[in-house]
Amino acid sequence: MTGTEISSDGLSARRRRILFRAWHRGTREMDILFGRFVDTFLTELDDAQLDTVEALIEEPDSMLFSWISGSTAVPPGMNTPVLRAMIALHHDGPDKAGAILRS
Repeated sequence: MTGTEISSDGLSARRRRILFRAWHRGTREMDILFGRFVDTFLTELDDAQLDTVEALIEEPDSMLFSWISGSTAVPPGMNTPVLRAMIALHHDGPDKAGAILRS
């Protein structure tokens, strides 16, 4: 069981790959944090945002977790709208995260 709440049916190969990787990161905590973000916004993300998600997937779990939890400042080069939306989703909810992605 992956934990995902969405189906991969009808998704492009790229989006299916992102969905799978988001829920199979290595640590259960990051599966939940990253997976929830992808479940919520995957179908809305444009190509540039998908590029950012794919780059974030390559970051170590410990680093991403520290950025999302706020225990470590996000480096300027990683402070993208996608990461800000991911952080907002877990601190402020989907409406705020969606507003960040759409701005």
